[in-house]
Amino acid sequence: MDNDDVRPQGDLSYDLAWGVKSKGEHRWPASVAILVAMALYLVLPDRYTIGPPWVMPLLELSILVPLSITVPRRVAHEGRPQQILAIAMIAIVNVANLASLVLLVTMLLYHGKLVTGPELIYSSLGIWITNVLVFALWYWEIDRGGPDRRARENRSAPDFLFPQMSTPGCSRLDWAPIFIDYLYVAFTNATAFSPTDVMPLTPLAKMLMLVQSAISLLTITLVAARAVNILS
Repeated sequence: MDNDDVRPQGDLSYDLAWGVKSKGEHRWPASVAILVAMALYLVLPDRYTIGPPWVMPLLELSILVPLSITVPRRVAHEGRPQQILAIAMIAIVNVANLASLVLLVTMLLYHGKLVTGPELIYSSLGIWITNVLVFALWYWEIDRGGPDRRARENRSAPDFLFPQMSTPGCSRLDWAPIFIDYLYVAFTNATAFSPTDVMPLTPLAKMLMLVQSAISLLTITLVAARAVNILS
């Protein structure tokens, strides 16, 4: 059954909760997030990267540049190949960051004496920030089918319930979430290890937030705590 067919009509609270049609978004905020993640990966010590440090950023850049040129703005009826490339780019950043965390934890467990305090703090901080950025990109890309579907008349059910969607009168009636809103969701989830004022509604949104919280918790409790012990 198509979720687009079950939305009640004519009720303002339902219309807001379902999500207002977006006017489309510029790609550059998400592109900046990718570039920051690439920079953080490049400054990691070689032993926390997959192969040479430049390999993964180069792969991400080879996708980012064509996307930025061909579709600088996310609007309705975006091409399917561009959508697949955008998801693949986010997945590459996510895999690279997760691999860095695994390598860092492995180094701590088996060669802890070789890791200095400053190196551990800088590396764990870079991994944590990248975790926030990459899940902001995931949330932005999956909510209601992505930026292009949010700009259509026929929209999917929302994956996230923002306060503006459930409280009529607290914002403009044509309010729609943009990338900065998903960045805020990712940051608060990474610091609180749970949703704050934005609620996940679908299984996919809940699982993404669960994974992000788990990565953040592991980074902060295991890696950062070990760094404090080394410094003290």
